[in-house]
Amino acid sequence: MMNITNDDDEAEAGSQFVSMGKDLYDTYPVARQVVDEADEALDGTLKHVMFEGSQEDLTRTENAQPAILTTSIAMLRVLESERGFKIDESCKYALGHSLGEYTALVATKAVALRDAVKLVRLRGEAMTKAVTNKGTTAMSALVVRPAKLEALVKAMEEIKATLPAGELAEIANINSSFQVVISGTVRGVDHASRMLQAQKIAARAVDLPVSAPFHCSLMQPAADAMKEALKDIKFEKPIIDVISNVTAKPITKVEDISDLLVRQVTNTVQWHTSIGYLRDQENVHDYISLGPGKVLANLLRKEYPLDFVKTVTTAEDIQQWAL
Repeated sequence: MMNITNDDDEAEAGSQFVSMGKDLYDTYPVARQVVDEADEALDGTLKHVMFEGSQEDLTRTENAQPAILTTSIAMLRVLESERGFKIDESCKYALGHSLGEYTALVATKAVALRDAVKLVRLRGEAMTKAVTNKGTTAMSALVVRPAKLEALVKAMEEIKATLPAGELAEIANINSSFQVVISGTVRGVDHASRMLQAQKIAARAVDLPVSAPFHCSLMQPAADAMKEALKDIKFEKPIIDVISNVTAKPITKVEDISDLLVRQVTNTVQWHTSIGYLRDQENVHDYISLGPGKVLANLLRKEYPLDFVKTVTTAEDIQQWAL
């Protein structure tokens, strides 16, 4: 199974860095081709930000999203050209966390790279614009106490229903049995975090330094923008099954891809359930995690220490590659 990672809140929390992918670009012509194609699709605004811009510019979600996607696909193309890797022979499934779902769709030839980088640039811009009052929204990562995930989901529904008008707290990501991210207004997220800790459901909460409350209903304007943009995109059947963040199951119809990507903007990323589906229904225990950062690979290793998780994050990893 192939697992292509990195999502919005991780990106802004520091998964990306200036010169990310530069080692690939300088070493491998196929990586250079990927980066140049993405840069051209974005009118020459990406490569400079990736390789020579400031960390602040790269961290902006409208830049971080296409940069991470492009770097991940460059890694994949180098694996294919230099190591003979074939995704449809080595992997049965592909999935990506939030932004990573677009990467998974490019990797499985369901959508062209040029279209994908334009979409995620728009996605980042729309997510930032969706919140007009900066400083009024937040995201927080919760450490869930053992065997308390189900209780947390139930408690969040109750907390959401009792919040004052204008306040919001929703589950943005269920990343593992021990990590959940919540999203909403500052007061709503703070109240939910305190309540979950008081109820001994969450052990602690860590605020995330992000520009918008991803994956909650406050992102509806961004979802509307993506719905309009996706009308013009041609999708193909993926060469291997892609697991949807929304349903935690394979996408079975090409015509469903656009709708699922729209719903993903405001819905919970069901990562834990997606991995559970692969393990329980398909007996998957081997993973390749491709892209900058090792957050989700490390979550997998912690959750399932007996499973095999191979990470590819740098040119050095590719040089040492051995299936």
